Amino acid sequence: MIAWLLLMGAILSEVAATLSLRGALDHSALYALVIAGYVLSFGFLALVLRRGIGLGVAYGIWGACGVVLTAVLSAVLFGESLTVLKVAGIVLIAGGVAVVELGAQRARRAEAVEATGPDGGLHEDQHALGSRGQAEMVRDLSAPEAEEGS
Repeated sequence: MIAWLLLMGAILSEVAATLSLRGALDHSALYALVIAGYVLSFGFLALVLRRGIGLGVAYGIWGACGVVLTAVLSAVLFGESLTVLKVAGIVLIAGGVAVVELGAQRARRAEAVEATGPDGGLHEDQHALGSRGQAEMVRDLSAPEAEEGS
């Protein structure tokens, strides 16, 4: 949960920096906010990666949400056009990120099953503490699948 909040912080600080970059064209004092926003964003992103969210997932969500929010907010704040084609692109970006996240969830589930065996039990060569956590992860990740089949 904390990793996702940190990712939200990375997204919001990147969007603020990008919007400030546009505003800095008219008000040069905003360049300080641009630099601070990007530094903060990358700092948050590094913390997200340390918390275990995969690079492809974190960067995909960060980049896509940044594009979507920047496009919408630049239309609101700066009067930039938001055409049907831009909206279609935004929808495609959001869909792509959703597919990447679903792929990451399946990969985590497969890794956990491989580590613990299909029944969630321990393999002989595994330590109980680490394997128990993996087995719990398999059960947690498998629970939604059981509900979907109902």
